[in-house]
Amino acid sequence: MRQLCLIVLLMLPAAAALADFTAGLQAFDAGDYETALAEWRPLAEAGDGEAQLALAGLYMQGVGVGRDPARAAQWYLRAARQGLVMAQLNLGDLHARGLGVRRDPVQAYRWLELAARQNHAWARNRRDQLAGAMTPAQIDEARRLADGFRAETGSSR
Repeated sequence: MRQLCLIVLLMLPAAAALADFTAGLQAFDAGDYETALAEWRPLAEAGDGEAQLALAGLYMQGVGVGRDPARAAQWYLRAARQGLVMAQLNLGDLHARGLGVRRDPVQAYRWLELAARQNHAWARNRRDQLAGAMTPAQIDEARRLADGFRAETGSSR
């Protein structure tokens, strides 16, 4: 019985975070972007990758906040470091376009490669398209960076 209580107590913070994320999602779906932001920001700042990804999307689209590709890139980076495929894909695309970050084909390829390794077809296509304008040395460097990637632990679901 004590073991069951301990397990339940350990799960409470995760359940609370899930409830907050869900509340933010419901607010977003209802067009209440201010509430979505208020629900997601503390989670994102605490390391929740899904909330970081959601905030990045708000800043990228300028929904409920001023459009800010640089701030979106910062949130995408935090989520991408946790291994979230959509964050990796979006961050790679931002680096490819030089939107919110310095245009950097090596970093673009790196993040797209990581997303492609998670079987994301669009990332694979975008990476291959990008490779056509890169030198073999740049591609090798990007692959080395991708090979050295180890996802950080966060509180992603």
